Amino acid sequence: MSVSAYITRIKNVKPHPNADRLKIAECFGNPVIVGLDTQEEDLGIYFPTDSKVGLEYANENKLIRTKDENGNHLYGYLEEDKRHISTLKLRGACSDGLFMQIKSLEKFCDISQLKEGEMITTLKGILICEKYIPRGKNRAQTQGKSKNNKIKEPKESFPYFAEHIDTSQLVYNLHRFKQDDWCYITLKMHGTSGRVSHAIKETKIRLPKLIYKSLKFFGINLKPKKSWDYVSGSRRVVLKNFDGGFYGNDDFRLKWHKFFEGKLHKGESVYFEIVGYTHDAQLIMPECNNEKTKDKEFIKQFGKTTQFTYGCDIGQNDIYVYRMTMTNDDGYVVEMPWHLVRYRCEQMRVKHVPELDKFLYTNEEDLMNRVNKYIDGADPIGKTHIREGIVIRIENREKISVFKHKSFNFKVLEGIVKADDVLDMEEAENEEVLV
Repeated sequence: MSVSAYITRIKNVKPHPNADRLKIAECFGNPVIVGLDTQEEDLGIYFPTDSKVGLEYANENKLIRTKDENGNHLYGYLEEDKRHISTLKLRGACSDGLFMQIKSLEKFCDISQLKEGEMITTLKGILICEKYIPRGKNRAQTQGKSKNNKIKEPKESFPYFAEHIDTSQLVYNLHRFKQDDWCYITLKMHGTSGRVSHAIKETKIRLPKLIYKSLKFFGINLKPKKSWDYVSGSRRVVLKNFDGGFYGNDDFRLKWHKFFEGKLHKGESVYFEIVGYTHDAQLIMPECNNEKTKDKEFIKQFGKTTQFTYGCDIGQNDIYVYRMTMTNDDGYVVEMPWHLVRYRCEQMRVKHVPELDKFLYTNEEDLMNRVNKYIDGADPIGKTHIREGIVIRIENREKISVFKHKSFNFKVLEGIVKADDVLDMEEAENEEVLV
């Protein structure tokens, strides 16, 4: 998923309680720390957490950490090679993203033409903002296991096996809610994506080249043979086998492939989060050093490290379904309503993500009050670690409308992990094809 910066106005500007030369304000409801020159309703550019600032922009605005010849700090706070915007606490105040005055873009465009609400990635061919991807290697590479990147034309394919959809951030999509929309809030879980489908398989008919050329000469095109079969995948990749992969071994996925065999109707696809461990003592999601938060209360509550185990014993994992679809012979997809997803999970004896709230949309204030009620605190399943956040689903639409909202403390931990260049599978799949 791409990441953009936003042209927006700063709101709720207040003095920083512990720093005379700083202020606290809000962008899209997120707290941001800004300079003394920032005033209420100033127009500027907001870089969200997990974005990467373009090098030319960062240099022009003195964002790169720079020291003098004696090693004394002059200005800037971003590392030149990473330029990663992360969630952090500064002198006891939360900051979620970076807000810069609109004049910071003067070198790159005519700022008088910029309008509130615009999304910016490049200006006049110069990169301003992109998604930050850690430079770390995948688990198989760090364990000395090679990965075959050679892509061969498959004999078999599943043309209607849809990938996981990208979930947009709630705070940038509040305008998409309409009066009396039927909404569900569910728990967002920190694991790796999985999907299994009872889908149409197309098998190419292999013929000797001479016969193939002869048929083609006479205008005869052989259509692939169609049949129904079970297929599994990660977020982006169709799994041809369960060897290798990001974790070095995908046996933990094979377990869930076998679980759904014989349970799904023809055309039925199930999407889920796999949490806990892959095999042996390998965590699906990276461990985080809580001491780097420098938050004594947080460390006291959750310990010195965070392991997103969700109650799984070492070497074990579990899944939680969050979406199901039905696809007909022509590839038309029907989204299953949430109540039917819950019913099918009950039939198949598999867990679904916990449902936290359901309601009719009335206004933005009520929506955010409900969201904030469930966003923070210990995870209700894992209990020993924080929750990642919530997902909100608009039910009464032809196509799925789902938005995510992560907790502040989770984003802090996520930033710490990425600062150590630890790559997770979803990020790896955004960068390359894993086969």
